[in-house]
Amino acid sequence: MASLNTKTFATLVSDQVTAMQAKAAGLVDLAVGSILRALAESNAGVAMWIQQLIVNLLVVTRAATCSGDDLDSWMADFSFTRLSAVQATGQATFSRFTATNQALIPVGSGVTTTDGTQAYSVIADTTNTAYDSTQAGYVIAAGVSSLSVPVQADTAGAAGNAQAGTITIISGSIQYVDTVTNSTTFVNGEDAESDDDFRARFVLWIASLSKATKAAIGYALSSMQSGVTYTLTENYAYNGTAQPGYFYAVVDDGSGTPSSTFISQAYAAIDAVRGFTISFGVFPPTVLTANVVMVITTDSSGNHAAIVAMVQAAIQEYIASLSLGQLLPYSKLSNIAYGASSLVTNVSSVTLNGATADIAATGKQVIRAGTISVS
Repeated sequence: MASLNTKTFATLVSDQVTAMQAKAAGLVDLAVGSILRALAESNAGVAMWIQQLIVNLLVVTRAATCSGDDLDSWMADFSFTRLSAVQATGQATFSRFTATNQALIPVGSGVTTTDGTQAYSVIADTTNTAYDSTQAGYVIAAGVSSLSVPVQADTAGAAGNAQAGTITIISGSIQYVDTVTNSTTFVNGEDAESDDDFRARFVLWIASLSKATKAAIGYALSSMQSGVTYTLTENYAYNGTAQPGYFYAVVDDGSGTPSSTFISQAYAAIDAVRGFTISFGVFPPTVLTANVVMVITTDSSGNHAAIVAMVQAAIQEYIASLSLGQLLPYSKLSNIAYGASSLVTNVSSVTLNGATADIAATGKQVIRAGTISVS
């Protein structure tokens, strides 16, 4: 939108005063409190109101300048809607001190973070060998002390993400089950699509209307939900052999281990826009585990244990943010440690999977944290 020639209140009053004085045969009384001064100021007030109405109208009639509900309304004219917030998911490990009896973790069982601010519920996963559809829950067999099951945040959005080891409270009680924890960070919770992302996806949608194009496939996958990442490889089979007329997609929902349901939804999304007779496949990413070891020195004015926890959390969060094919630089680890707290004075003995080299991921792979040992 071109720059608008708007005027301030003082300028509007000044312009009127100048015009009146220029047309008058003699000196006009425009002192504060005079009738003509009051008239000029009232006119300026009305002009300011009309000027603002015009500016507001111009803002809401363009997708590039409007926001929030106005942008939703603009996009609705094209039946194009904003992606809603996504609930965070991940694995929670239920454990018990005595493994004599069989235990059942019902679907819907609630767990919360230690401070009680984030709540999660156990969800069904038919691919989990411990899941019993008859009992609608996960069976911990006698003699087994722990079991990892999928949980989902009760509230959609990034607020449902959680650091590793923070989900520790079982809401209510589960017979023969004593504790719960999450060994990995939950990072796939996403807020509703931002205005900027909404506009960018609209441009991609326009480019995809021809269908049967790479842009159309990319749009179909990115529109499944917020936080989706993908890679597309054409004319090669998944095993790397040449196969003209075939392509495959590796798709991730942000967790690194998307469910079979998510993969099926991705397949259906691609199938709706693929070219006729063109075959394809959809696969989850292969997870590369990153084990980090480092020793930090902290300022004597700080609590060493607390700073160690901050560094561990920062490393977990960074690794969890890596997407498909993204490199994990070895040198980045020290940088993260220093950035976690100003009280970190030295970082030494850093190893990444027992070495001092980067971990590179292909388009089929995503890097996720394994053991993070900071001392």
